[in-house]
Amino acid sequence: MNGIFFYIGLGAGLAAACGLRPFLPVLLAGALASSSALGVQFTRGPFHFLEAGWWLLVVVVALVLSYAAQLLLGRSAMLDPGGARSRPEPLAAALAGLACGAGALLFAGTLAAHGDAWWPGLLGGLLAAALAQRAVGPVFAGARARLPDRAAREALSLYLDAASLLLAALVALLHPLGYVAIALLAWFTWRARSRADEKYAGLRILRR
Repeated sequence: MNGIFFYIGLGAGLAAACGLRPFLPVLLAGALASSSALGVQFTRGPFHFLEAGWWLLVVVVALVLSYAAQLLLGRSAMLDPGGARSRPEPLAAALAGLACGAGALLFAGTLAAHGDAWWPGLLGGLLAAALAQRAVGPVFAGARARLPDRAAREALSLYLDAASLLLAALVALLHPLGYVAIALLAWFTWRARSRADEKYAGLRILRR
């Protein structure tokens, strides 16, 4: 699968997977790139470090630290874009920043490795990761609020990690699935926004 159409799909899909949880998609992309598998590579351009051993080790350490902080502090691991909190939880904000940064790097690195201009990948990766967070954040926050057991709440991060890894693997196998992932996330975000508007409209009617 060669050509800019496929590379954009791969980069967008990897960035969207990072928007769910950044660590496993980065590890998968780096492992595939280091073995030159499935068309994933970062050898050309300024992003060759994405497949370096020291970088993958840093990502593993960050993954372990994120779970340690989550378990010790009992904080949510994902932002709720529609939440009522004026200040986001520090752990969720930090992970959101890492997710957007990782998505931008993978998208830009994918374009650079195939000889294309890489700077649009930074913007595209940021947008794709932010879209994934916008789509999944309210669902994650709602599920976390409904679960009475702390162990069950913390297990939600495991499900997000599994979903992010699955999405990254599918996109690596079939690059155009990245477009499908972006379309589904956009639709999901729009649908959630429509339901929220309908809910608020109903509340305004009741108050009258």
